[in-house]
Amino acid sequence: MSRAEAPTAGVVRGPNPLWSLGLLRSELLITFRRWRTLALLGVLAAVPVLIGIAVRIETGDGSSGGPGGPGGGGGDGGPAFIAQVTNNGLFLVFTSLAATLPFFLPMAIGVIAGDAIAGESNAGTLRYLLVAPAGRTRLLLTKYATVLAFCLVATLVVALSALTVGALLFPLGDVTTISGTTIGFADGLGRALLIALVVAASLTGVAALGLFVSTLTGSGIAAMATTVGLLITIQILDQIPQLHAIQPYLFSHYWLSFADLVRDPVYWDDLMKNLGLQALYVAVFGSAAWARFTTKDVTA
Repeated sequence: MSRAEAPTAGVVRGPNPLWSLGLLRSELLITFRRWRTLALLGVLAAVPVLIGIAVRIETGDGSSGGPGGPGGGGGDGGPAFIAQVTNNGLFLVFTSLAATLPFFLPMAIGVIAGDAIAGESNAGTLRYLLVAPAGRTRLLLTKYATVLAFCLVATLVVALSALTVGALLFPLGDVTTISGTTIGFADGLGRALLIALVVAASLTGVAALGLFVSTLTGSGIAAMATTVGLLITIQILDQIPQLHAIQPYLFSHYWLSFADLVRDPVYWDDLMKNLGLQALYVAVFGSAAWARFTTKDVTA
């Protein structure tokens, strides 16, 4: 070995940023090409179709979809919006997001997040991914970024499906807010997009929890089942009146606060609490996932 070659003989090159982008692209392609992912998105897209058809059939005689008034029904979630679907198809977007957020959307996220690491371990590909110059931290961040991308895509699929069905089955026009005021259709469409983004952000806590669970086991099915089981348990706890002291700290507690975006003026308090709570869950379970994954003995 020459003197010129000696100083670089033992140098370990850091991961190439372009390689990291390639890894992310590969993960996105693999995730969104899986039949399981396409099936989940198909189910989510079907929910607005079923709701729209049901409302159309129920109101075929010209009656309203629920109690009168802009806030008809119970609460500010799905029932409050569904009463207005026949008057404005844009409300089908709000109704569908309210209907899918408590279970369908987080269940889909739980399946994807739970399988992120455990699925690779179960398939025997995790060890080979770690051999590449990405490092465990970058691989974990790539996996989480992929799950977040699915959060956004899944939410937009529901919103776009609802908007399409709403436009086909019901009239579109100015939007009557929960507060009773009227805003233009363009403003309402902008709020619908903002609501979709807020709903996607509301799922980041579930994504971090699922990723953490995925680092604890080598079975993708076990990780997915555990994540969905925890989700159902937390949803139940959030409905028990005797547990009101802890409910504001459950990641699902402020999920339906997105309804405040359909007020005029917008109420921001619960929306900010929701986003702050999701950030806390991301920080806690993201750190736990990193601590577990970077010290995990990978044998498969």
